[in-house]
Amino acid sequence: MPPPRTRGTALRQQLAELRGPDVPAKALDARALAALAANPGCARRAILDGAGVNKTALASALGSPSAFGQSQFALTRGNAFEAKVKADGGAELLRLVHEKLDRSAEPPSDARVPDLTASGPQGRTARTELELREATAHAGVWTLLDHPMLALDVAGSPAYLEPDAVVVHPDGTWTVVEIKSFPLLDGSADPAKVGAAARQAAVYVLALEEVAARLASEGSPAPRVRHRVLLVCPRDFSNLPAASAVDIRKQRAVTARQLARLTRIEDIADALPEGTCFSPELPVEELTAAVESVPATYAPECLSACELAFHCRSRSREEGAVTTLGRPVRAELGGLTTVEEVLAAARGEAGDPGDPAVAALRRAAALRAEALEAACR
Repeated sequence: MPPPRTRGTALRQQLAELRGPDVPAKALDARALAALAANPGCARRAILDGAGVNKTALASALGSPSAFGQSQFALTRGNAFEAKVKADGGAELLRLVHEKLDRSAEPPSDARVPDLTASGPQGRTARTELELREATAHAGVWTLLDHPMLALDVAGSPAYLEPDAVVVHPDGTWTVVEIKSFPLLDGSADPAKVGAAARQAAVYVLALEEVAARLASEGSPAPRVRHRVLLVCPRDFSNLPAASAVDIRKQRAVTARQLARLTRIEDIADALPEGTCFSPELPVEELTAAVESVPATYAPECLSACELAFHCRSRSREEGAVTTLGRPVRAELGGLTTVEEVLAAARGEAGDPGDPAVAALRRAAALRAEALEAACR
C-alpha cells in the first residue's frame, strides 16, 4: 500500500504519491493538453494528467479499457514519413515553409540545424530557448529546430511539449511545423483531422509565445510567433510531402482561454482524501473510490480524446446525468441535471413553471401526447 499523502509536501512529491510508488510519470503532450483545454471543467482529467498518471493502464485496471490512441502501424508510417520530410538537413521542409509562408524571403540554403541534445526535459527546454535566442539574433539565416522542447505552465504545473519542428525565418519570426501521416487529397484533408492538428499546433504556439516573452523581458528583440502554421502531409496516395498553411488564431485564442480556466492542480490535490492513490496496482475497489473522489465532466466528445471516457460514460449513465446526451442538450436544460429530473419536469411533477427549460419540456410533452392521440384515432 502506498504511504498516506502528507499535507504541506511539495507539489512534485504530492503528484508522485498520487501516481503510486515507483510509477514513472507519463509526459503530458500537446495532444493531451489540447483535449484537456477542450474540457476545462474536468478536474479528474486535470489531476490525472498533471500527476502523469497513465490513463490507459488506469482504464484497464478499472475494467473499462480504452480503444483511444494510434495503432502501431500508424505510428511507424508517421515516423517514416517525418524522416523523409526532414532528410538532407530539412531541405524539403524548409522549401515548403518558404513556398507556403514566406516567399518574400531568400530561398533557404545552408540553413542552420542546431543540435538540441541535452539532459532531461529541463535541459532540453533550456537548450531550445538558447538556440531560439541565437537564431533570432542572427537575422538573415534560416534555422530549423528539429524536435525542440518547450515548457508551458498548465494549472500551476509545467508541461513539456515537443513539436515536430520550429522554423526561424530570416526576419527572426518563428513558425510551428506539424507533420502528419493523413493525406492531402487534391490539396485538402479531412477537416476533423486538420482541426485536431490545428488545436495541437495552437498549444505549441502558446508555449513559444512564453519563450518570446521571456526573451523580450531580458532585453532581447521581441520575436514574433506566426499564427499561420505549416501542416505537412503525404500528397494524395503517395509518400511525397505536400503542405498547407493553416491559420490557428481561433484555436489559439480558445485554447488560451480554456487553459486559463483550469483549476490549479495543487487545489485539486489538496481537496483529495488522505492516502488517495491512482496506481493501477491497487485493488479495483480502492482504485475506483480514488478515481470517483475527483469530479469528472463527461461529454460524448471525450470518447475521441480521453482514455477514461468509457469509465466516465458508464458512471454518467448510472447517475442518469444529462451530460451523456451532449453539451448542447445540457446547456438547453439549465438547472435540470439528471434524466429523471427532466422527465419529472416534462410530466408536470416537478420544476418551476416559470423556468424556460421546464416550460419548453412541458410544451414538448403536450405536443407529443397530442400527436400520439391523433395517431391512435
